[in-house]
Amino acid sequence: MIETNAIYVIVMREFKKFIREKSRLISTLARPLLWLFLIGGGMSRLVPAGENVSYIQFIFPGILGMTILFSSIFSSISIIWDKEFGFMKEILVAPVSRFSVVLGKATSGMVLSTFQAVIVLCLFPFIGLRLDPLQIIGVILVSAVLSFALAAFGILLASFYESYESFSVIMNFIVMPMFFLSGAMYPVTSMPAALRQLTHLNPLTYGIDSLKHVLLADAKPPMGPEFPLHLDLTVVLAVSVIMLTFAALSFRKKE
Repeated sequence: MIETNAIYVIVMREFKKFIREKSRLISTLARPLLWLFLIGGGMSRLVPAGENVSYIQFIFPGILGMTILFSSIFSSISIIWDKEFGFMKEILVAPVSRFSVVLGKATSGMVLSTFQAVIVLCLFPFIGLRLDPLQIIGVILVSAVLSFALAAFGILLASFYESYESFSVIMNFIVMPMFFLSGAMYPVTSMPAALRQLTHLNPLTYGIDSLKHVLLADAKPPMGPEFPLHLDLTVVLAVSVIMLTFAALSFRKKE
């Protein structure tokens, strides 16, 4: 019961912080709008559309993935702030396991990222997509699983750093390469062989591909899904378990 309450408190604390910070709510829509309509609109003149899907429709799952990636990874920055202001020490001395602390942080990242993904999902009528209720539920479920995996990954990284500055530098060398090597902006099959191999090692690739299964199920390759759905979900779930385990072990070592 104590462990469950600890997870609930951590989740609610992060959610209330997000709601109170109006700038984060604005950036939730600003970044996807910029990439979708400005960059996507410009690239659509250079990249040929598929038989039954436009380029903007093709990158929409990638924009959702980008929203999840940024919000999940950067939600773990709260760990750095908690370390600097002493709140993390208060959590760690509480009579709860390190695993519950990590699980609470990962769950809060999942909730916030899924919430932001749902906001971006509301843009689908403006790009000509038609989604039924089952597809919308499917997108939310896939977003939640991917958010949890990426949040756990961010927590693992944050556990090794003590200052906000050093963590943000590392993120710049991880977040953007993960995004561009995920098939979000162009099909994986169109990449050079060396880069294609790197995309296969990127968990975001499988998360975005699973979103394509839901949003662009009728699209033909290379604009549609490129991997089997069961492979996508298996990889994302495996990454969730592995990252959560290593993050919990990392926190235990810092006792």
